[in-house]
Amino acid sequence: MRTIAAALLFASIGQPASAEALRPDQVEFRSLYKELVETNTEVTDGSCTQAAQQIATRLRAAGIPQSQITLFSVPEHPKDGGIVAIYPGTSSSLKPLLLLAHIDVVVAKRSDWVRDPFKLYEENGYFYGRGSADDKSMAAIWADMLARFSREHYQPRRTIKMALTCGEETSGAFNGAQWLSHNRRQLIDAEFALNEGGGGETDGKGVSAGGKLAVQTIQVGEKAYQDFTLTVTNPGGHSSQPVRKNAIYEMSDALAKVRDLEFPMQFNDTTRAYFAEAGKSRHDAIGSAMVALAANPADKQAEAVVNTDKELHSLLRTTCVATMIDGGHALNALPQKVTANVNCRMFPGRTPAETQSAIAAAIANPDVTVEIRPPLKVIAQAPPLDPAVIGPMKALSARYFPGVPIVPAMSTGATDGLYMEAVGIPTYGAPGLWGDPDGNGVHGLNERIEVKSLYTGRDYLTDLVKAYTK
Repeated sequence: MRTIAAALLFASIGQPASAEALRPDQVEFRSLYKELVETNTEVTDGSCTQAAQQIATRLRAAGIPQSQITLFSVPEHPKDGGIVAIYPGTSSSLKPLLLLAHIDVVVAKRSDWVRDPFKLYEENGYFYGRGSADDKSMAAIWADMLARFSREHYQPRRTIKMALTCGEETSGAFNGAQWLSHNRRQLIDAEFALNEGGGGETDGKGVSAGGKLAVQTIQVGEKAYQDFTLTVTNPGGHSSQPVRKNAIYEMSDALAKVRDLEFPMQFNDTTRAYFAEAGKSRHDAIGSAMVALAANPADKQAEAVVNTDKELHSLLRTTCVATMIDGGHALNALPQKVTANVNCRMFPGRTPAETQSAIAAAIANPDVTVEIRPPLKVIAQAPPLDPAVIGPMKALSARYFPGVPIVPAMSTGATDGLYMEAVGIPTYGAPGLWGDPDGNGVHGLNERIEVKSLYTGRDYLTDLVKAYTK
């Protein structure tokens, strides 16, 4: 994570596969990855259904029978389909492992990009293209892994399930992971799931160009996303005769109260471990305060120091922020209605209803209504720091990335793991892949992933899945 990357000791990684001398299995993987990146899966004019069908074709060609492949969509959203594939294990007592990824992408406007966002380019040690990192890198790795296991006749003890879904990137759109959790729960039932959200961060110089990997993180839990609509109405009138009771002024006062709203600090097992372990790796006042706060959450002096870092501040509490405002109807009239959107990221276990109440109490003005904006999000549930899950990740990280710290972390954003957690499937963001401090254009322009990250991460994740299923 960026906050600790700059202060951690940078270390070299192991010997990853070279893009200049691909193994035969990597050639096949690159072909699948290229096809997936070059299939437009935007919510506006793309088709996840097409991408899922292409993956199904490759799985069948690798010998996985149609009976183990489920393509799904709903009539209202025919282009937002997904795929579930099952690779049976030999044990009847071990519950399955679920491999989760989303195949939809954020909208990319061709005129804004240097390269065509739906063509895969390999330049200067990076793959470029929309979804090249988020999240088609992981989706391609999972799909290729099942195809390769089938060709190699690999026999796991634990059944492996894969769910590649649509809708993660667009709030309010059809979400395949949520739909599966509500309508096909048994199809995806698993002991635990591996998902996006973990991974490493470099010093920004590119590992293939001699840069270093700073950290690998394991995502163990995440905040829940929820929007709230604030509304003020007023009779209005002629602007030549102003009055104090003005909808714009009332909304301004209300948003100032939201700005000053500070939710109480709280820890869970993940964030406490993160503060203790990441704090030790820092050699500054914030690092010392992180360790002190993990040991004693009542240490107000340590909390004050930690709160100077916006990311660490967010990790310790629910946060709410105004993101959009709309109001007024004419330049020469008093405003009759003003609305604003307040976006909240709720700490695991916190509910939309109690967050709504906290906002309303802070504003303390009955003229300002606070409503939950649909869709209503699920309550975030943090999975346990299970040694049976975390242990293999750390052991493999020590082999692949010697000397690089690996720490559990909670995401301040949200993934489809929320929907798995809500139905009792603990979900972890796996390490292995890595990015740069600038975010690699994810959700922005000219998205990219380092070639070495993709191939090394693929090998790491393959070994990790085998460690869980052997």
